[in-house]
Amino acid sequence: MKRLNQITALMMAAFILFCAGCTADNSKLPETSIPEYTIPANILGEPSELVPDVQVDKYQLPESEGMDFIRELHLGWNLGNTFDAEDVKNISAENELDYEKAWCGEITTIENIAAIKAAGFKTIRIPVSWHNHVDADFNISKSWLTRVKEVVDWCRDMDLYVILNTHHDNDEAFYYPDTAHMESSKKYLTAIWSQLAEAFQDYDEHLILESLNEPRLVGTDYEWWIDRNNAQCKDAIACINTLNQLFVDTVRSAGGGNATRWLLVPGYAASPDGALHEDFAMPHDPQNRVILSVHAYRPYNFALNIAGTQEWSLDNAGDTGDIISFMDNLYGKFVLNGIPVLIGEFGAMNKDNLESRIAFSAYYTACARARGMSCLWWDNNAFTGSGENFGLLYRKASTFPYPEIVQALNKGSNYQ
Repeated sequence: MKRLNQITALMMAAFILFCAGCTADNSKLPETSIPEYTIPANILGEPSELVPDVQVDKYQLPESEGMDFIRELHLGWNLGNTFDAEDVKNISAENELDYEKAWCGEITTIENIAAIKAAGFKTIRIPVSWHNHVDADFNISKSWLTRVKEVVDWCRDMDLYVILNTHHDNDEAFYYPDTAHMESSKKYLTAIWSQLAEAFQDYDEHLILESLNEPRLVGTDYEWWIDRNNAQCKDAIACINTLNQLFVDTVRSAGGGNATRWLLVPGYAASPDGALHEDFAMPHDPQNRVILSVHAYRPYNFALNIAGTQEWSLDNAGDTGDIISFMDNLYGKFVLNGIPVLIGEFGAMNKDNLESRIAFSAYYTACARARGMSCLWWDNNAFTGSGENFGLLYRKASTFPYPEIVQALNKGSNYQ
């Protein structure tokens, strides 16, 4: 999800100082002690009559390990605005872990993860910003990585799949997809992924690593859209190809489970248009275990535009057509050619339009499943106010205020 802000030189200097005690030796992170927990029963209540029976066209799917794996991921959920928080004022070196609650207002609990498991989700994406938890040599703070590992281990204990990424690190000081910053970008990403691959080398295929989050030309006219023939855009796409390949090579060479684990890579801005651009190329992988990641809050005016429409209907071809169009294009270029596709972020913000969001959720996930894709809802724990309210799980109580939406997501994800 986008967060439009820049890392200032002052903040960089402050974090170099606070991370003076960071260490590159993250291979000996503490073992996690799993607290006692209970998977709640019937957390979504009785099936709601508001959830529609959606019928969509079925598509021929190639038989492959990748298609089987995407199907196994089923339905996913993002632990959004949590470990990805950055550029936060008034957090001291001693309180580094307060970043976790700086945007979402809550510390993640094992009860949160148990509630997600109980609600039928099989995959949790944990977005993480690392740049504000490194020293001058990009060594990750051990306390920060230990906390991230703790939550990963809770998911692992519940037999959930986990996606771990580099989230709001797209900055000229860290990685930036243009030729001018290519060498410094390679240095940063090699450092981060070498440490993460080592720290998680003993984990099986339930852990998926994701190279970049929405890589783009931040601060330019092309940040959120591509001019297909513009030299600056074409350069950015070529650089993203290079960085994705660097990621694959770095992780694969780290040994252990990294030799065969599934990896996730995006195109420009993780958008469908970025992936569909003729210059975008999937990285070479001897294991043939790389998945395309796309983010698609579509149709935009309903799903993401605060000033847009509240209405979405199964009976409106304009509402359904945008979803069909981008998914068909991804299906034709990638799925039919045996390349797995995961919609790593999607959703529809709350505009006091519950029934529209229920119908949208059922339809969107059914369309994806019919084309061999699975989806992950973006949840930022936001329910009130005038912002981007994508909340599904109310983390303070580990409950679902809109169980009908989760029922619709499950129903669509089970579409056969």
